[in-house]
Amino acid sequence: MKLKKWLLSGLTLLTGLSLAACGNSSGEGDSAASDGPVEIEYWYPNADTQGGQTVTELINEFNESQDEVHVTGVFQSGMYQGLMQNLQTNAAAGQVPALVQIGWSYREYFANNFEYSQPQEIIDNLSTEDSSFITDKFEENIYSLATANDDSQVGLPYSLSVPVIYLNMDILNEAGVNKDDLKTWEDIREAAQTISENTDHTGLYIQEAEDNWNIQSMVESNGSQMLKDGKAAFADDKGKETYQFYQDMVEEGSAIHASGEDGQQAFISGNIGMWHQTIAQRTNVMNNANFEAVAIPSPAFEGEEINKPAGGSMLVVTAKDDDQQLAAWKFMKFLYEPDNIAAWTKGTGYVPPTKDASDNEELQTLIKDDKIFPAAYANLENLVPWAPFPGNSGMQAEQMLIDLKDRVLGGADVDTEVQKTQDEINQLIK
Repeated sequence: MKLKKWLLSGLTLLTGLSLAACGNSSGEGDSAASDGPVEIEYWYPNADTQGGQTVTELINEFNESQDEVHVTGVFQSGMYQGLMQNLQTNAAAGQVPALVQIGWSYREYFANNFEYSQPQEIIDNLSTEDSSFITDKFEENIYSLATANDDSQVGLPYSLSVPVIYLNMDILNEAGVNKDDLKTWEDIREAAQTISENTDHTGLYIQEAEDNWNIQSMVESNGSQMLKDGKAAFADDKGKETYQFYQDMVEEGSAIHASGEDGQQAFISGNIGMWHQTIAQRTNVMNNANFEAVAIPSPAFEGEEINKPAGGSMLVVTAKDDDQQLAAWKFMKFLYEPDNIAAWTKGTGYVPPTKDASDNEELQTLIKDDKIFPAAYANLENLVPWAPFPGNSGMQAEQMLIDLKDRVLGGADVDTEVQKTQDEINQLIK
């Protein structure tokens, strides 16, 4: 893959959800009158601990820089799953935002269930001066992340993250753990046991978000696959071995089973030695942890190849009329300017998705000299897609994987539960 080179060189209605909680979405009727700016909404899942403040800063800067478009940002809790649920509810009522962030694992579900405008079509119809924008901005392997199985261009890559392991060096030093020895998942487990046995702290927390991303990283770095030839495939020997490994760590006390919020707070507060989480938490760690924090790449199991699911999201235009589509496109172009991608990267930790991001000198320095960022750029040639389950039931399949994790970490029989879940998902998506 070319990613490292250019980085370093430069449909079931969820009726229980409240429409009010989603904001007053800007449908076709919300375009501005002729004497004012076009009003659009931008939905994003970034809490303040994961780039939300930077989202607000970029929106404000754009609004102040011109008078043709006014963007209102609407935060959606629950990360990408929560955003999708709220979008589904609003779409059923005919109220959708103009621009949304869609997580990679929901690419196929979104493409099969929602109306959207392909970026190149917007360019060809409304902004012909940008005819080469996409090829100029994106490497093919990155651009393809936003391309559906039917080759339609759903959106454009925006947030690109990889898993890393954050280390509390105060705890590791107290336990006598050398970070340079942490090469495999087996090494991580041994270090977690050492920390738990020799300090008053817990060794490891693997982030339990509202998705399956962290577990996919483990499963696919142990020789298995979440999805193969359009079917769930994680219930092979290696997949079951991974879930058993995770369960054993929790049961022996070297890792904890906790909600995403509780686990995150435990690490930030200095109570956990290691945290498997997205690089997008880099700013949160740097700003709020009162200890020496570094990061190492998410590893593979002994003898296996590292495979890192590309986390993050794409920007998708859901506006229906031409005025709002063009307004959304103007805002997207602003977000992709090198200085604004640099601000997004600095404020989150996301890997820059564009070719020209490294034109920003501050970003070059950050990538090279930071204590956490370099872990995100190791083994980028081993990026794999965040499993996008096909058909109309992708969101349900993702929830089934979340539920599987909870049952396994709660002590259920691994062989039985993993096989059962794979069979149920394949029955669902066939």
